[in-house]
Amino acid sequence: MKILIDARMYGLENSGIGRYIINLIENLKEIDHQNNYVVLLKKDYFDQLNFPNNWKKVQADIHYYSFEEQIQLPKLLNDEKPDLVHFPHINVPIFYRGNFVVTAHDMTMHSQGTEATTLPRYKYLFKRVPYKLVFRNAIINSKVILTPSRTVKDEIVEYFKIDPTKVVMTYEGSSRVLKSGEDNVLSNFGLKTGEYFFYVGNAYPHKNLDLVINAIKGINKEGDSKVIFAIAGSKNVFIERLQTLIDKEKAQGYVKILGYVPDENLQTFYKNSIAFVYPSLSEGFGLQGLEAMAFGALVLASEIPVFREIYKDNVLYFDPKSVESLIKVMKTVMKMSIEEKKAIVINAKAFIKRYSWKKMARETLNVYKGVLNV
Repeated sequence: MKILIDARMYGLENSGIGRYIINLIENLKEIDHQNNYVVLLKKDYFDQLNFPNNWKKVQADIHYYSFEEQIQLPKLLNDEKPDLVHFPHINVPIFYRGNFVVTAHDMTMHSQGTEATTLPRYKYLFKRVPYKLVFRNAIINSKVILTPSRTVKDEIVEYFKIDPTKVVMTYEGSSRVLKSGEDNVLSNFGLKTGEYFFYVGNAYPHKNLDLVINAIKGINKEGDSKVIFAIAGSKNVFIERLQTLIDKEKAQGYVKILGYVPDENLQTFYKNSIAFVYPSLSEGFGLQGLEAMAFGALVLASEIPVFREIYKDNVLYFDPKSVESLIKVMKTVMKMSIEEKKAIVINAKAFIKRYSWKKMARETLNVYKGVLNV
């Protein structure tokens, strides 16, 4: 069986999809020594990565979401003659007619509309038509659709009116080893242990960070001590929009935009925070919340179906459309005793062991075998 994985989005710079590809490939390398694999990579990772004998890497500097992806990628795939292609995102070339499975991570672009873009409205609407066409092609023509949660599976089945048996849920993993960082990393950013709430990730509008900014402003107006909201993430136009809101709300003293934080320093930010805040309106899985639990942080999460599914009762929930609701849970966690916090952290660390990248890879391999009747 020859399986080709489109890993052009390999790497942490590609956020959750990049992490998914990394963990899928690393675990398949460990568990499957029988089948042959071909991996498409962009030049940077093509030069860096090495593979076992049953793996082959192919350089594919084809931009995703591009015209050349629609024309050049099918030719490359046909030249390789795989039995099955795994597209780890929905950008499947419309004219590719070989066997393939696709991973659909979420339905955010369908639910959030023009809020989830940096483009002017007319340009966004012009691009939205081909995006929806590509998404529909991926869903309709794939042999199997993989999703990271039951919530996303149900949304896809409902939206596209497809047979539920065509969609296979494979939970992602929670384990990530982070090296210990600098001892003075908090002080370098003007932060103190137990005096800040933390968030790491993108600042897209559906991440709902505006809510936290307004809540932290409210907490500081009511209290005697200063509490900070620290945001870690790469700079982009959404961060710039967030900075504009911070300036407008005169919240500069309560919100710190840290920029990119290296992996080795993330554990320090997680474990020394009052809590990790995850206010999203829409997600496919919620990996950061599990990561926060793994590193000893309490988690405050928006009460949306996918978080209820993934986190169960191991976080404190709030209404993602209510500043007052978030302020209430922030106050609750700030008043907790050390013993109360420790009990939650211990239970959460035990709970997240159910999520495993290796298990996800095994389930994905079973999908490959099922499609090809192996």
